[in-house]
Amino acid sequence: MIIIIDFGSQYNQLIARRVRENHVFCRIEAPGAALEAIRCHSPQGIILSGGPSSIYETGSPKIDPAIFSLGIPILGICYGMQFMVAALGGKVERAQKREYGFAQLSVTHPDGLFKGVRRDTTCWMSHGDSIQQLPPGFHATASTANTTFAAAFDTRRKLLGVQFHPEVDHTPMGAVMLRNFLFTICGCKRSWTMKSFAKETIREIQQTVGDKRVVLGLSGGVDSSVTAVLLHQSIGKHLTCIFVDNGLLRKNEAVQLKHSLRQHLQINIRFVNAAPLFLKALRGVTDPERKRKIIGRIFMAVFEAEARKIKGAEFLAQGTLYPDVIESISAFGGPSSIIKSHHNVGGLPKRMKLKLIEPLRYLFKDEVRQLGEQLGITDDLIWRQPFPGPGLAIRVLGEITARRLTILRNVDEILLEEIRKGGFYKKLWQSFAVLLPIKSVGVMGDARTYENIAAVRAVTSRDAMTADWARLPHELLARVSNRIINEVDGVNRVVYDISSKPPSTIEWE
Repeated sequence: MIIIIDFGSQYNQLIARRVRENHVFCRIEAPGAALEAIRCHSPQGIILSGGPSSIYETGSPKIDPAIFSLGIPILGICYGMQFMVAALGGKVERAQKREYGFAQLSVTHPDGLFKGVRRDTTCWMSHGDSIQQLPPGFHATASTANTTFAAAFDTRRKLLGVQFHPEVDHTPMGAVMLRNFLFTICGCKRSWTMKSFAKETIREIQQTVGDKRVVLGLSGGVDSSVTAVLLHQSIGKHLTCIFVDNGLLRKNEAVQLKHSLRQHLQINIRFVNAAPLFLKALRGVTDPERKRKIIGRIFMAVFEAEARKIKGAEFLAQGTLYPDVIESISAFGGPSSIIKSHHNVGGLPKRMKLKLIEPLRYLFKDEVRQLGEQLGITDDLIWRQPFPGPGLAIRVLGEITARRLTILRNVDEILLEEIRKGGFYKKLWQSFAVLLPIKSVGVMGDARTYENIAAVRAVTSRDAMTADWARLPHELLARVSNRIINEVDGVNRVVYDISSKPPSTIEWE
């Protein structure tokens, strides 16, 4: 495996994806946990990520320099390279000319990291500091017009550094460089697959749970469904799933999910109608973070009440994914920025009586779907678009009322019908409607109206860490708008969200 040290880069998750695409397992660890993680996992290589800090700033992220004496190949990227250089006796200063965006890379040593890489290639830079002097034992292997030491290598200790970002698509030969690091320098093998992950995870679950019972909050989405099947294949009758209807689901969703889950999963499932509890607690609440916290708190209270009825229940299973963890808790205590809390990780009470099991917490969404296929789950569940745990509470912007929920459900139903008819459902990461907390003037039947505005959001993505707005055909958008305005009482205007992530998020709240 490979360990990635999180120095706060926005590209940490992308580095992890690039490693896994080569069937090599990796984990992101905080700088403070680096040496402990290395002792526990005996990685074949380490990658030091980039980050927004300068190494000479007070409080900038650091790791124990002893890591460079462990005999493990290490690749430093941007800030990671600068930290390596400074820690080993080199010199880093603020650059006279910052370098952001595309740059022409001139490779002077076409071996090692650059084996098979063109001598002149494009790379993506993002740094305001510059290496002025390399540490003893290092030699320069590439440069740009603005950066003398764009790459360097200590051959004896297998320590490498690059000032650019090989993990991004803007560095066309970056995939080759990372493969060279993984296989030529680290000696990794292509042994990590969903089949091997499933086998190892089932073994770990069995060892952890023993003869105790596990309860799982089942939503019917991809993540919780795959988690349920994985647990069912691990511990069988020792698993009980609980489906909590929070009153914030799409139109007829509770009925449809009950039928689908029981028909396809053949797992012990308890259904609980807790809608009145959620809606009462959310009355008058408009702040999105408060909504999420309230929903998380009530969900856990309902869940724990049901779990207490299950004799021998000691574990709570969740379908938490890597992006949930990364966006919510700053990558295991690392310096990455917190974007927003997630219901899976942000709403857990500090003194939860059940022990937590999150078998998917190191997987991205596409990997979860691959795992689902490996476990034999049907396509209609595997390819269900993501639906947030807080449900329509974060798609009804502003105050949540029964009337506003009904309007949004009707709008959303029409949107998804047309998306499916147009053959776009599987092509999109997510497609949904949002009810805005403002009204606009319209005219219907020669009469003035003053009604709600509905926003349509459709995005393409691989893992939700980044996303782009979908270029849906104008004819499809016209049908959606026409049907919503004509069929949904209370809406007189439809707008289409053309924002990408970043800078926006996929959900509006």
